[in-house]
Amino acid sequence: MRVGIPKGLLYYKYHPFFNKFFTELGAEIITSSHTNKGILDEGVKYCVDEACLPVKVFHGHVASIRDKCDLLVIPRIMRLRKSEFICPKFCGLPEMVKNSMGSLPEVIGEPIYATSEKELYVWARSAGERVVRDRNKIITAFKKAMEEQKSFKSGINDVDYNIKVAITGHPYNIYDNFVNMDVVKKLHKLGVGAVTEEYVDEKNIDEQIKELFKRPFWTFARNSYGFTTYLSQDNSIDGIVYISSFACGIDSIVIELIKDRIGNFPLLILKIDEHTGEAGLDTRIEAFVDMLERR
Repeated sequence: MRVGIPKGLLYYKYHPFFNKFFTELGAEIITSSHTNKGILDEGVKYCVDEACLPVKVFHGHVASIRDKCDLLVIPRIMRLRKSEFICPKFCGLPEMVKNSMGSLPEVIGEPIYATSEKELYVWARSAGERVVRDRNKIITAFKKAMEEQKSFKSGINDVDYNIKVAITGHPYNIYDNFVNMDVVKKLHKLGVGAVTEEYVDEKNIDEQIKELFKRPFWTFARNSYGFTTYLSQDNSIDGIVYISSFACGIDSIVIELIKDRIGNFPLLILKIDEHTGEAGLDTRIEAFVDMLERR
């Protein structure tokens, strides 16, 4: 059994779990390559125009492996925390891909509720039965996958830089170096370090959320708001770089909430889309760093 796992969306955070789970079941893992111009072009060709860049890129990843696998994993991630949801595009992602691309292998698209191991196992059991019928083997694979995920450490926390900025936004915009044109590398060349939300304690993020008149409905909104507002008050960063997908509804709200809270604290918003010209992005980053240095 060849199981295809596209390297798009939250693959960057949860690939240890998916890869380990299906490998332990005896499947051969087929992954797409890292995002590149060819994958982006394929995604733009198949996906609806109104979708954001990460969803278009995901379509491209699927297109690159759909003829190489027997079973395709399209993670319909619904929840990572109680009382919160992921971006609505995730809720209908399998249907978007199926209707846009037509011919596909069998798809694992059941909802994933990851607020507890018990809830996550519901998905694992359903997905595992597509590969093997041995329930004990599925349980063992699930436990090993959870251990693999827990031992995985993602995130950026640069040291030994005189200037340091918080990089925030949806995880797939931060960790896909093709779509964000390698923002972190550009900052390093200019002598600026970066830190991401993984290096701020959840309790500190929750404390910031209490200041809002209403708890955020979306997990990514909670993370971006709590992370940036905490560090801006903690004086451990000199500025904030928000990487946002063009036409992202969640970002349009969160950015305004952050602006309202941090006042005149330096904030650079980088909008990304399917256009790959870097000149404008470079100019904005250089101007932002120049301002931080003068401050």
